[in-house]
Amino acid sequence: MTIRVLIADDQMMVREGFSVLLNAMPDIEVVGEAVNGREAVARVRELAPDVVLMDIRMPELNGIEATREIVAADADAKVLVLTTFDLDEYVYEALRAGASGFLLKDASARQLADGVRVVASGEALLAPSVTRRLINEFSKLAQEPRMPALGQGGYGELTDRETEVLVLIAQGLSNGEIAQHLVVAESTIKTHVSRILVKLGLRDRTQAAVFAYEARLVIPG
Repeated sequence: MTIRVLIADDQMMVREGFSVLLNAMPDIEVVGEAVNGREAVARVRELAPDVVLMDIRMPELNGIEATREIVAADADAKVLVLTTFDLDEYVYEALRAGASGFLLKDASARQLADGVRVVASGEALLAPSVTRRLINEFSKLAQEPRMPALGQGGYGELTDRETEVLVLIAQGLSNGEIAQHLVVAESTIKTHVSRILVKLGLRDRTQAAVFAYEARLVIPG
């Protein structure tokens, strides 16, 4: 299956550069571009891409707000945020808005293509250089009385095993690694993950990880 990609960035050279890099991949096709967040939302409705490469700082509507609108519209597109800014507020707010991944613009062509493939498959992706910052942000949250804001219900709806899987997702383990840790088949873990997302009203594993930290199921460190 070819992964259909929409590139949203207000800089023409960036859009063209990413298009060249991604179109060179046999399993990826750039199907459209957008010059601002508002156009990105409209193009997602029109083109139904699998993945949106979303810049954060754009005119009219920034990438975080555009991501929020795309997610709220129940679009199937996964959002991979690309930016030169790796500040805490951007990482955390992008993930809370529903982004499935976060990469810096200095990523290599291989990292970019692999990132597209990862989020298209439903996995979460964080650039190594921003992981520490994100954990620091969660550490701050752990000191504050905050209730989970994601999802429609409480985590009390989960079974003990589903709660265990949710904690391991938040610790950054893949389905295969969770299966190894719990000594079960990977297909079983996929079923647990699907049920977790449905029960909590979450979009993907990234939001599940955010939920786990905000619900105090996982405490950084």
